[in-house]
Amino acid sequence: MFRLWARIFQDNHMIQDTVICDERAETRTHKVFDALESVCYQFDLGKPIWLDANIADFKKHDKTRFSSDNFVEDIDFDYLEIHVIEED
Repeated sequence: MFRLWARIFQDNHMIQDTVICDERAETRTHKVFDALESVCYQFDLGKPIWLDANIADFKKHDKTRFSSDNFVEDIDFDYLEIHVIEED
């Protein structure tokens, strides 16, 4: 099973979170992108843009933060953090 934890932070406080589970036989990349799409739908956000720093953090730590630089529209929080907490 693949699980991704997404959290929204404002002023160093978590204000919203969700866990996305995926049991399909897809590649890890597809699962990450599909989970992020589900997160954005649940939180009513546009999809963030993956910058080089996000890719490097995600490869190294299995987590990354998306700040206002990653979104096209304005956001009313400090950052969205995603973290893979379980995978096969």
